[in-house]
Amino acid sequence: MRKFLEVRTFRFIALACLILLALALPPVAYSQGCSLCYTQAASASARLIRALKSGIFVLVLPPLCLLGIFARLTYLRRNYFGSSLSADDSAIDPARNH
Repeated sequence: MRKFLEVRTFRFIALACLILLALALPPVAYSQGCSLCYTQAASASARLIRALKSGIFVLVLPPLCLLGIFARLTYLRRNYFGSSLSADDSAIDPARNH
């Protein structure tokens, strides 16, 4: 029982450290913006801003489509493995004879 509590305590501490790390990272991520890109986008015309937004959309669309396809295939095949026993496996577990 003591080992279980030690493992549980370790997992709690590890989770707390990960949460604190995740909360500390956003300022670092936001500081990676290129000041030249920011000033160019800020001083751009409406036409250039529309082009920039459509370019971002074009770059985001393929990964989102691939993610959707992967999620759909994963959902459809969630019960594919281990769903039925073969004839050899029924000898191991006689309660599941068909």
